[in-house]
Amino acid sequence: MTENLYQSDLTDDQWEAIESMLPARSAKGRPPLYERRSLLDAIFYLLRSGCQWRMIPKGMPHWQSCYRYFAMLKSKGAWRRIHDLLRERLRLACGKRKAPSAGVIDSQSVKSSCHRGPRGYDAGKKVKGRKRHILVDTLGLILLCQVHTADVQDRDGARLVLAGLEKAFGWIRLIWADGGYAGALVGWVNALNRHRKIRLEIVKRNDDASGFEVLPHRWIVERTFAWLVLQRRLDQDYETNIDSAEAMVHIAMIRLMLGRI
Repeated sequence: MTENLYQSDLTDDQWEAIESMLPARSAKGRPPLYERRSLLDAIFYLLRSGCQWRMIPKGMPHWQSCYRYFAMLKSKGAWRRIHDLLRERLRLACGKRKAPSAGVIDSQSVKSSCHRGPRGYDAGKKVKGRKRHILVDTLGLILLCQVHTADVQDRDGARLVLAGLEKAFGWIRLIWADGGYAGALVGWVNALNRHRKIRLEIVKRNDDASGFEVLPHRWIVERTFAWLVLQRRLDQDYETNIDSAEAMVHIAMIRLMLGRI
C-alpha cells in the first residue's frame, strides 16, 4: 500500500483503475526517472492546489518531467480517451447505459490570467477571458467540452460543441438549455442528425420568480461547473493554449470520477 501525502494523491484502488488506460512506455531509450503514478499525483496536486508548474513540491517529480508527461498525454489525446472510458464505467456503475440519450448544455465565463493566449470580453458577465462550453449527461458527467474566447455568443459556441454530436453520441435525442440558446439554434440542432431527430428544449426561468430559482435539468450542468471550480487551477483560466485548457477540464473530471469509482 502506498502512503498518500496529499489529498489529491491516488489511492491504490484508483491507480489500479486508471493504470491500464495510460499509454504504454516505449522500450527504447533510457529508463524513466519517475513512475507514472508519481507523475499523475503531481499533476493532480497542481490541479487541486492551483500552483504553478515550477512550484510543484520538491518531494514530487521535477516540474519539467511533470509538464512533459502532461503535454505528451495531451498530444496523444490520452486525457480525453481516459476521461471517456471512466465516464462509461461510472455510468454503468450508476445503472445507466454507456451511451446517453439526453444532455444539458451551458457555458461558464472565467477570467484569464496574465499569460499569453486567445481571450475575449463577455459583456453580459463583464468577464475578460474565456468560456468553457460543456454538454453533460443527466449525471452531470461531461460529454463534450469546448473552450473558446469569452466574446463568442452562447448560440455560436454551442455550434462548436455540438458539431460532432452525431458522430460521438448518436443516441442523444434531447438537449436542455437556457434562454440564451433560443432562436435559430433550435432549428440547427433539430437538423443535426439526418436519421434521428434531436430536440433542443429551452428551460426558461419563471418571470414572476424573484431571487434564486432551481430550474429543471439546468441545475445539473451548473453543479458540474461547481465541481470544476473546486479545483483551484480552474477558478480562472491559467493556460496559454486552448487545448491545454480543455485538457485541464478533462483531468478534473478524471479525478472526480476516480473518486466515485
